[in-house]
Amino acid sequence: MSEPAIHLRGIAKSFGQTRVLEGIDLAVAPGEFIALVGPSGCGKSTLLRIAAGLEAPDEGQVMLAGRDVTAMRAADRDMAMVFQSYALYPHLSARQNMALPLVMRRLSSTERLPFAGLLPGVRDKLATIRAEIEAAAGMLKITPLLERKPAHMSGGQRQRVALGRALVRHPSAFLMDEPLSNLDAALRVHMRSEIVDLHRRAGVVTLYVTHDQEEALGMADRVAVMLGGRILQVASPDTIYRDPAHIEVASFIGSPRINLLPAVIAADGQARVAGHAMAGHIAAPTGDEVRLGIRPEHLSLSPQPGPRRLPVRLDRIEFLGAEALVHCRAVGITDVLIARMAPSAAEALRPHTTLHAEADDARLLVFARGGTRVARVLASRRTAIHAE
Repeated sequence: MSEPAIHLRGIAKSFGQTRVLEGIDLAVAPGEFIALVGPSGCGKSTLLRIAAGLEAPDEGQVMLAGRDVTAMRAADRDMAMVFQSYALYPHLSARQNMALPLVMRRLSSTERLPFAGLLPGVRDKLATIRAEIEAAAGMLKITPLLERKPAHMSGGQRQRVALGRALVRHPSAFLMDEPLSNLDAALRVHMRSEIVDLHRRAGVVTLYVTHDQEEALGMADRVAVMLGGRILQVASPDTIYRDPAHIEVASFIGSPRINLLPAVIAADGQARVAGHAMAGHIAAPTGDEVRLGIRPEHLSLSPQPGPRRLPVRLDRIEFLGAEALVHCRAVGITDVLIARMAPSAAEALRPHTTLHAEADDARLLVFARGGTRVARVLASRRTAIHAE
């Protein structure tokens, strides 16, 4: 197995009395795109800044390709960071902003003087820098913008310039801190593809911080879900959504949110919700309180009662073009239940009528009181289902 390109070992950080990171461990393979996703204040940006060398950890190590760089300056780590604010110099053109990191790295202080460009050696270096900027600008489709200053660009154009400034450095890793949060919804979708394409062409590690789960699931090879200074799960986007290891992961990932129903394990091994059996073969002691997790697309509604069907009252229907979200309430349950279905099926439903909700047993998730997954066996398959 190859050495991780980035390995964060036992990273802990406090600001005053506030503990921000609680012993984070994360290994990133060469060429991998990992998204750090979680709510505001979970520590994801602090972790990224520690990886970049902009913050020092209180405990732990930052390893780059097997080297301990914890005490190394940010400028010496060969990483390129893209910020939420773009961090462009307003008095410089796009070309000058992109050239700055190359000029600072390749030219001595004497060679940066105004008339040093007349010297043959310096002319050659400047010509190489110009060629690299032109190549990056062509890749990002910003060649017509090179002579503009940031004030005369749109948000998306400024973001491309910031990406170009990172790209020309040919870094060993891209570190991106919510780079799309200042853009409108349509432009964010477009820029996701741009960043993924940039990552693939460059072929280097990308650590991408976002609070937007759609960005994380749609862009990353693996997703690290953070909460309260801890990483709760690191897995592929499909696994994070389909097989969450913790109730907090299940709750954060998915739109609309997963339905969580309070249940009690009966003597026959079934989970009962408000007295109605909803799931069976749960590996938990009789009397245990659990939560049943049901994605909206795995909850069906029927006018007919039946085994493992929960009576609900239909509140309202949201028609969203390609899908409809049906909002229901069950007696004794505070939270609204949401079922996702085709609009044609939802058209036949009427608000304030009684329906019966049934979960897809193969997709139903069970969580213990502490939030961890509970193993269960499906009667139809006799196969164990548990958190990975």
